[in-house]
Amino acid sequence: MQVPITSVRAHSLGPEQIGNLPPVVEPPDNPQTVDKILLGKKLYFDTRLSADNTVSCATCHDPAMGWSDAGPTSKGINNQLGGRRAPPVSNSAYNLLQFWDGRSPSLEDQAKGPIANPIEMGNTHVAMIRTVNDIPGYVEEFKLVFGSTPITVDQVAQAIAAFERTVVTTDSPFDRYVRGDITALTPLEKKGLEIFNGKGHCTACHWGGNFSDSRFHNLGVAAADLSKKDEGRYKVTNNPADMGAFKTPTVRDAALRAPYMHDGSEKTLEDVVRLYDLGGGSDESNLDPLMVPLGLSESEIAALVAFMKRAMVSTNPEVSNVKPIPPSEFPK
Repeated sequence: MQVPITSVRAHSLGPEQIGNLPPVVEPPDNPQTVDKILLGKKLYFDTRLSADNTVSCATCHDPAMGWSDAGPTSKGINNQLGGRRAPPVSNSAYNLLQFWDGRSPSLEDQAKGPIANPIEMGNTHVAMIRTVNDIPGYVEEFKLVFGSTPITVDQVAQAIAAFERTVVTTDSPFDRYVRGDITALTPLEKKGLEIFNGKGHCTACHWGGNFSDSRFHNLGVAAADLSKKDEGRYKVTNNPADMGAFKTPTVRDAALRAPYMHDGSEKTLEDVVRLYDLGGGSDESNLDPLMVPLGLSESEIAALVAFMKRAMVSTNPEVSNVKPIPPSEFPK
Protein backbone atom coordinates (compact mmCIF):
# COMPACT_ATOMS: atom_id res chain seq x y z
CA MET A 1 0.00 0.00 0.00
CA GLN A 2 1.36 3.37 -0.96
CA VAL A 3 1.39 5.75 1.97
CA PRO A 4 0.03 9.11 0.81
CA ILE A 5 3.10 11.16 1.67
CA THR A 6 2.21 13.66 -1.00
CA SER A 7 -1.17 14.20 0.59
CA VAL A 8 0.52 15.74 3.62
CA ARG A 9 -0.13 19.40 3.18
CA ALA A 10 2.93 21.04 1.72
CA HIS A 11 4.25 24.30 3.13
CA SER A 12 2.97 27.47 1.59
CA LEU A 13 6.16 28.20 -0.31
CA GLY A 14 5.93 25.52 -2.96
CA PRO A 15 4.66 22.13 -4.05
CA GLU A 16 7.96 20.30 -3.68
CA GLN A 17 7.76 16.72 -2.47
CA ILE A 18 9.95 14.25 -0.66
CA GLY A 19 10.30 10.54 -1.35
CA ASN A 20 12.65 7.73 -2.30
CA LEU A 21 15.93 8.43 -4.04
CA PRO A 22 15.87 8.03 -7.81
CA PRO A 23 18.57 5.96 -9.58
CA VAL A 24 21.95 7.64 -9.86
CA VAL A 25 22.65 8.97 -13.35
CA GLU A 26 26.04 7.99 -14.79
CA PRO A 27 27.85 10.64 -16.81
CA PRO A 28 28.36 9.46 -20.41
CA ASP A 29 32.07 10.26 -20.25
CA ASN A 30 32.66 8.24 -17.06
CA PRO A 31 30.56 5.06 -17.11
CA GLN A 32 30.46 2.96 -13.96
CA THR A 33 32.30 -0.38 -14.05
CA VAL A 34 33.01 -2.81 -11.25
CA ASP A 35 36.78 -2.53 -11.68
CA LYS A 36 36.68 1.28 -11.82
CA ILE A 37 34.58 1.51 -8.66
CA LEU A 38 36.97 -0.80 -6.78
CA LEU A 39 39.98 1.18 -8.01
CA GLY A 40 38.29 4.40 -6.92
CA LYS A 41 37.61 2.91 -3.50
CA LYS A 42 41.30 2.10 -3.04
CA LEU A 43 42.31 5.61 -4.06
CA TYR A 44 39.66 7.08 -1.74
CA PHE A 45 41.31 5.44 1.28
CA ASP A 46 44.95 5.75 0.14
CA THR A 47 46.94 8.37 2.07
CA ARG A 48 49.71 8.23 -0.54
CA LEU A 49 47.76 10.77 -2.57
CA SER A 50 48.67 13.42 0.03
CA ALA A 51 51.98 15.24 0.28
CA ASP A 52 53.09 13.56 3.50
CA ASN A 53 51.20 10.25 3.23
CA THR A 54 48.93 11.07 6.16
CA VAL A 55 45.62 12.21 4.62
CA SER A 56 43.18 10.49 2.28
CA CYS A 57 39.72 11.41 1.04
CA ALA A 58 38.36 9.26 3.87
CA THR A 59 40.17 11.32 6.50
CA CYS A 60 37.57 14.07 6.17
CA HIS A 61 34.82 12.03 4.50
CA ASP A 62 34.81 9.10 6.91
CA PRO A 63 32.14 6.40 6.40
CA ALA A 64 31.97 5.96 10.17
CA MET A 65 31.10 9.64 10.59
CA GLY A 66 28.28 9.77 8.06
CA TRP A 67 30.84 10.31 5.28
CA SER A 68 31.94 13.56 6.92
CA ASP A 69 34.08 14.08 10.02
CA ALA A 70 33.85 15.06 13.66
CA GLY A 71 34.42 18.74 12.85
CA PRO A 72 33.57 21.46 13.55
CA THR A 73 35.92 22.14 10.62
CA SER A 74 38.06 19.58 8.85
CA LYS A 75 41.74 18.88 9.48
CA GLY A 76 44.32 18.36 6.74
CA ILE A 77 48.04 17.67 6.64
CA ASN A 78 50.19 18.90 9.52
CA ASN A 79 47.00 19.21 11.59
CA GLN A 80 45.97 22.32 9.67
CA LEU A 81 42.33 23.32 10.18
CA GLY A 82 40.22 24.34 7.21
CA GLY A 83 37.52 26.99 7.39
CA ARG A 84 34.61 24.63 6.73
CA ARG A 85 33.58 21.15 7.75
CA ALA A 86 33.61 18.38 5.17
CA PRO A 87 30.30 18.09 3.29
CA PRO A 88 29.08 14.49 3.14
CA VAL A 89 30.16 12.33 0.23
CA SER A 90 27.00 10.26 0.65
CA ASN A 91 24.44 11.08 -2.03
CA SER A 92 26.80 13.65 -3.55
CA ALA A 93 25.97 12.03 -6.90
CA TYR A 94 22.66 13.89 -6.71
CA ASN A 95 24.20 17.33 -6.20
CA LEU A 96 24.00 19.67 -9.17
CA LEU A 97 27.21 21.33 -7.94
CA GLN A 98 29.87 20.16 -5.49
CA PHE A 99 31.44 21.75 -2.36
CA TRP A 100 29.58 23.99 0.08
CA ASP A 101 29.91 26.88 -2.37
CA GLY A 102 29.24 24.87 -5.53
CA ARG A 103 32.54 25.71 -7.19
CA SER A 104 32.82 22.31 -8.90
CA PRO A 105 30.40 21.19 -11.61
CA SER A 106 30.95 17.44 -11.13
CA LEU A 107 32.26 14.77 -8.79
CA GLU A 108 35.17 14.29 -11.18
CA ASP A 109 36.17 17.93 -10.90
CA GLN A 110 35.64 17.94 -7.14
CA ALA A 111 37.90 14.93 -6.63
CA LYS A 112 40.91 16.88 -7.91
CA GLY A 113 40.50 19.81 -5.54
CA PRO A 114 41.49 18.45 -2.12
CA ILE A 115 44.61 16.75 -3.50
CA ALA A 116 46.16 20.10 -4.41
CA ASN A 117 44.65 22.13 -1.57
CA PRO A 118 47.54 23.30 0.66
CA ILE A 119 45.53 22.72 3.84
CA GLU A 120 43.82 19.47 2.92
CA MET A 121 46.12 16.96 1.16
CA GLY A 122 48.84 19.53 0.47
CA ASN A 123 50.07 17.89 -2.71
CA THR A 124 50.39 18.92 -6.33
CA HIS A 125 48.73 17.03 -9.14
CA VAL A 126 52.14 16.52 -10.77
CA ALA A 127 53.64 15.01 -7.62
CA MET A 128 50.57 12.87 -6.93
CA ILE A 129 50.58 11.44 -10.46
CA ARG A 130 54.30 10.73 -10.19
CA THR A 131 53.64 8.82 -6.98
CA VAL A 132 50.81 6.76 -8.42
CA ASN A 133 52.71 6.00 -11.62
CA ASP A 134 55.61 4.72 -9.51
CA ILE A 135 53.36 2.05 -7.92
CA PRO A 136 53.31 -0.96 -10.29
CA GLY A 137 50.10 -2.29 -8.79
CA TYR A 138 48.24 0.93 -9.59
CA VAL A 139 49.71 1.04 -13.11
CA GLU A 140 48.36 -2.46 -13.71
CA GLU A 141 44.90 -1.62 -12.33
CA PHE A 142 44.58 1.67 -14.23
CA LYS A 143 45.57 -0.10 -17.44
CA LEU A 144 42.84 -2.69 -16.80
CA VAL A 145 40.22 0.01 -16.14
CA PHE A 146 41.20 2.70 -18.65
CA GLY A 147 43.23 0.70 -21.18
CA SER A 148 46.14 3.12 -21.25
CA THR A 149 49.17 4.38 -19.35
CA PRO A 150 50.66 6.50 -17.90
CA ILE A 151 48.05 7.32 -15.26
CA THR A 152 46.56 10.80 -15.55
CA VAL A 153 44.93 13.17 -13.07
CA ASP A 154 41.65 12.82 -14.92
CA GLN A 155 41.75 9.04 -14.55
CA VAL A 156 42.37 9.30 -10.80
CA ALA A 157 39.44 11.70 -10.49
CA GLN A 158 37.17 9.54 -12.62
CA ALA A 159 37.89 6.46 -10.51
CA ILE A 160 37.31 8.27 -7.21
CA ALA A 161 34.08 9.79 -8.55
CA ALA A 162 32.89 6.37 -9.74
CA PHE A 163 33.27 5.05 -6.18
CA GLU A 164 31.62 8.10 -4.63
CA ARG A 165 28.69 7.66 -6.99
CA THR A 166 27.95 4.33 -5.26
CA VAL A 167 27.58 5.91 -1.81
CA VAL A 168 23.80 6.18 -1.76
CA THR A 169 21.88 6.10 1.52
CA THR A 170 18.80 4.07 0.75
CA ASP A 171 16.55 1.88 2.91
CA SER A 172 15.94 4.26 5.77
CA PRO A 173 12.76 3.76 7.83
CA PHE A 174 11.35 6.73 5.89
CA ASP A 175 12.03 4.92 2.59
CA ARG A 176 10.25 1.83 3.85
CA TYR A 177 7.33 3.97 5.02
CA VAL A 178 7.03 5.61 1.61
CA ARG A 179 7.04 2.17 0.00
CA GLY A 180 4.06 1.19 2.11
CA ASP A 181 5.34 -0.16 5.43
CA ILE A 182 3.23 1.95 7.78
CA THR A 183 4.97 0.37 10.79
CA ALA A 184 8.40 1.70 9.72
CA LEU A 185 7.86 4.98 11.57
CA THR A 186 6.83 5.47 15.16
CA PRO A 187 3.86 7.74 15.91
CA LEU A 188 6.30 10.43 17.04
CA GLU A 189 8.30 10.12 13.82
CA LYS A 190 5.11 10.31 11.75
CA LYS A 191 4.28 13.54 13.54
CA GLY A 192 7.83 14.74 12.81
CA LEU A 193 7.39 13.92 9.13
CA GLU A 194 4.18 15.91 8.99
CA ILE A 195 5.91 18.90 10.61
CA PHE A 196 8.90 18.47 8.27
CA ASN A 197 6.59 18.67 5.29
CA GLY A 198 4.33 21.33 6.75
CA LYS A 199 4.68 23.75 9.65
CA GLY A 200 8.46 23.26 9.84
CA HIS A 201 8.94 24.64 6.31
CA CYS A 202 11.80 22.13 5.95
CA THR A 203 10.74 21.25 2.41
CA ALA A 204 11.35 24.81 1.36
CA CYS A 205 14.94 23.64 0.80
CA HIS A 206 15.15 19.97 1.84
CA TRP A 207 13.01 18.35 -0.82
CA GLY A 208 13.21 15.64 -3.47
CA GLY A 209 14.59 12.16 -2.93
CA ASN A 210 17.82 13.55 -1.50
CA PHE A 211 16.07 16.04 0.78
CA SER A 212 18.10 18.86 -0.76
CA ASP A 213 17.33 21.42 -3.44
CA SER A 214 21.06 21.63 -4.34
CA ARG A 215 20.68 25.41 -4.08
CA PHE A 216 22.39 27.99 -1.87
CA HIS A 217 20.90 29.79 1.11
CA ASN A 218 22.06 32.20 3.79
CA LEU A 219 20.71 30.97 7.14
CA GLY A 220 22.12 33.85 9.15
CA VAL A 221 24.91 31.78 10.67
CA ALA A 222 27.28 34.27 12.24
CA ALA A 223 31.03 33.71 12.22
CA ALA A 224 32.52 33.34 15.68
CA ASP A 225 35.28 35.70 14.56
CA LEU A 226 33.68 38.48 12.48
CA SER A 227 37.03 39.18 10.81
CA LYS A 228 36.80 35.69 9.31
CA LYS A 229 33.28 35.90 7.94
CA ASP A 230 32.80 33.23 5.26
CA GLU A 231 31.48 34.66 1.99
CA GLY A 232 30.17 31.25 0.84
CA ARG A 233 28.70 31.10 -2.67
CA TYR A 234 29.65 34.76 -3.24
CA LYS A 235 33.30 33.74 -3.62
CA VAL A 236 32.27 31.80 -6.73
CA THR A 237 29.70 34.08 -8.32
CA ASN A 238 30.56 37.59 -7.01
CA ASN A 239 26.80 38.05 -6.83
CA PRO A 240 25.89 40.02 -3.68
CA ALA A 241 22.74 37.91 -3.36
CA ASP A 242 24.98 34.90 -2.69
CA MET A 243 26.90 36.48 0.19
CA GLY A 244 27.08 33.97 3.05
CA ALA A 245 25.01 31.39 1.20
CA PHE A 246 25.88 27.69 1.31
CA LYS A 247 24.51 24.62 -0.42
CA THR A 248 21.62 22.80 1.22
CA PRO A 249 22.99 19.53 2.65
CA THR A 250 20.99 16.34 2.48
CA VAL A 251 19.00 15.46 5.59
CA ARG A 252 19.59 11.77 4.91
CA ASP A 253 21.93 10.33 7.55
CA ALA A 254 22.27 13.77 9.15
CA ALA A 255 22.05 12.16 12.59
CA LEU A 256 25.42 10.50 11.93
CA ARG A 257 27.42 13.64 11.24
CA ALA A 258 27.14 16.26 13.96
CA PRO A 259 28.04 19.09 14.29
CA TYR A 260 26.07 20.99 11.65
CA MET A 261 26.26 23.92 9.24
CA HIS A 262 29.29 24.71 7.09
CA ASP A 263 31.25 25.71 10.19
CA GLY A 264 29.97 23.15 12.67
CA SER A 265 28.46 25.90 14.79
CA GLU A 266 25.32 23.92 15.66
CA LYS A 267 26.17 20.97 17.87
CA THR A 268 23.02 18.85 17.63
CA LEU A 269 19.97 18.32 15.44
CA GLU A 270 17.91 19.98 18.15
CA ASP A 271 20.17 23.04 17.94
CA VAL A 272 19.58 23.13 14.19
CA VAL A 273 15.81 22.94 14.59
CA ARG A 274 15.83 25.72 17.18
CA LEU A 275 17.85 27.91 14.82
CA TYR A 276 15.23 27.41 12.12
CA ASP A 277 12.46 27.95 14.64
CA LEU A 278 13.91 31.39 15.39
CA GLY A 279 13.93 32.22 11.70
CA GLY A 280 17.70 31.94 11.29
CA GLY A 281 20.88 33.00 13.05
CA SER A 282 21.99 36.38 14.32
CA ASP A 283 23.67 37.52 11.07
CA GLU A 284 20.69 39.01 9.24
CA SER A 285 22.73 40.96 6.69
CA ASN A 286 21.69 38.74 3.79
CA LEU A 287 19.21 36.34 5.33
CA ASP A 288 17.38 34.08 2.89
CA PRO A 289 13.69 35.12 2.66
CA LEU A 290 12.75 31.48 3.20
CA MET A 291 13.94 31.82 6.78
CA VAL A 292 10.91 32.79 8.84
CA PRO A 293 10.04 32.21 12.51
CA LEU A 294 8.15 28.94 12.81
CA GLY A 295 6.54 29.05 16.23
CA LEU A 296 7.15 25.37 16.94
CA SER A 297 6.12 23.96 20.29
CA GLU A 298 8.50 21.87 22.37
CA SER A 299 6.61 18.71 21.40
CA GLU A 300 6.82 19.65 17.73
CA ILE A 301 10.57 20.24 18.00
CA ALA A 302 10.94 16.85 19.69
CA ALA A 303 8.96 15.15 16.93
CA LEU A 304 10.97 16.80 14.17
CA VAL A 305 14.25 15.78 15.80
CA ALA A 306 12.97 12.23 16.33
CA PHE A 307 12.11 11.98 12.63
CA MET A 308 15.58 13.04 11.53
CA LYS A 309 17.42 11.11 14.24
CA ARG A 310 16.23 7.63 13.26
CA ALA A 311 13.80 7.67 10.38
CA MET A 312 16.25 9.27 7.94
CA VAL A 313 19.22 6.98 8.71
CA SER A 314 20.07 4.46 6.01
CA THR A 315 20.21 0.77 6.78
CA ASN A 316 21.74 -0.04 3.40
CA PRO A 317 24.75 -2.21 4.41
CA GLU A 318 26.64 -1.24 1.26
CA VAL A 319 26.88 2.26 2.72
CA SER A 320 26.51 1.91 6.48
CA ASN A 321 28.99 -0.98 6.77
CA VAL A 322 31.74 0.29 4.50
CA LYS A 323 35.09 -0.23 6.20
CA PRO A 324 38.37 1.48 5.34
CA ILE A 325 40.66 -0.47 3.04
CA PRO A 326 43.74 -1.33 5.13
CA PRO A 327 47.13 -0.27 3.74
CA SER A 328 48.07 -3.94 3.36
CA GLU A 329 45.48 -4.19 0.57
CA PHE A 330 46.62 -1.14 -1.39
CA PRO A 331 48.39 -1.72 -4.72
CA LYS A 332 52.14 -2.13 -4.23
